Amino acid sequence: QVQLVESGGGLVQAGGSLRLSCAASRSIFSFNAIGWYRQAPGKQRELVARVTSGGSINYADSVKGRFTISRDYAKNTLYLRMNSLKPEDTAAYYCKCDTGVAYYWGQGTQVTVSS
Repeated sequence: QVQLVESGGGLVQAGGSLRLSCAASRSIFSFNAIGWYRQAPGKQRELVARVTSGGSINYADSVKGRFTISRDYAKNTLYLRMNSLKPEDTAAYYCKCDTGVAYYWGQGTQVTVSS
């Protein structure tokens, strides 16, 4: 069992920045992969950024060059640095991990970007 707790969301103006955090209840070093997903109202949940245990990183095309995913193994925490935010980035952001046995989701944190 893994608990994931996201934080760092909020209301920001277009062009602003936020950093999301996802704190895991155990070491993230052992995870096959961990990443960020988002879901806007009326839309399907989509991948934002994901990193594998081998260090491979995938970004959604819509966030490339603006968002950066990173890990702090000592703190068992995943981050998402979001720069140059746009109104279309407004969504609930979720952390998801793949332990190799099961998938776990956090409860989400809301990001709202005003124009």
